[in-house]
Amino acid sequence: MTGGAGSRWVAGVDGCPGSWIAVLVDDSGCNEPRVELRTAFADIVDLPEQPVVISVDMPIGLPDRLVGRGRACEVAARKRLGPRQSSVFSIPARAAVMESGDYRRACAIAAENSEPPRKVSKQAFHLFPKIKEIDALLRGRADLRGKVFETHPEVCFMHMNGGAPALLPKKVKSRPNPEGLEERRALLCAAGFPATFLEAYRKPPRPAAADDFLDACATAWTARRILNGLATCYPDPPPRDAYGLEMAIRA
Repeated sequence: MTGGAGSRWVAGVDGCPGSWIAVLVDDSGCNEPRVELRTAFADIVDLPEQPVVISVDMPIGLPDRLVGRGRACEVAARKRLGPRQSSVFSIPARAAVMESGDYRRACAIAAENSEPPRKVSKQAFHLFPKIKEIDALLRGRADLRGKVFETHPEVCFMHMNGGAPALLPKKVKSRPNPEGLEERRALLCAAGFPATFLEAYRKPPRPAAADDFLDACATAWTARRILNGLATCYPDPPPRDAYGLEMAIRA
């Protein structure tokens, strides 16, 4: 079911191994939130609900050359996140991202196209295939450029929390941190997500993990804010890359 007349869906999306998890929210309040898992990002764009805004935890807009500590949106977001700032990875120049199959080559190209020379973190490198997937989709479909927006869950949770970063990490030594997950679950509940919905997906469909689901909820919260003109843009106004894609984080 996609809801009746008056439904106005948005989607929050997070990447997980080999897939994307999407939380769909009806801004009209006519329908309960839903969860969808898809292997291709394009399949989320074309869901029957026809989401009018899609907010995704993945970099959009790639610089030809990186100057300083990262894209302006990454630098601005880190300044607000305090103890959670390490969750914002620096994405290198476009040419390095295109080398998603060769880590050493990607590092070499990143260093050649950055001031000062910077290599690529392993965490960022693992995102390259998904970054390329969205990048190709947005470059091929101009109609999506005012519909698909970059966000970052920890920036979303910060805004949800009145401007204060989450106190606890979601993971410790790459393992789920129950206290950090509960902190974010409580923020989502206070922000209007039904407690029954959050409880039902304590174990989301595989390969998504609990933190992926919570992050998708947070990005869906931001998608509603974008739809209603309430989102904050880092930086504002946002710069664009060589293909006209915004390099901005919204929350």
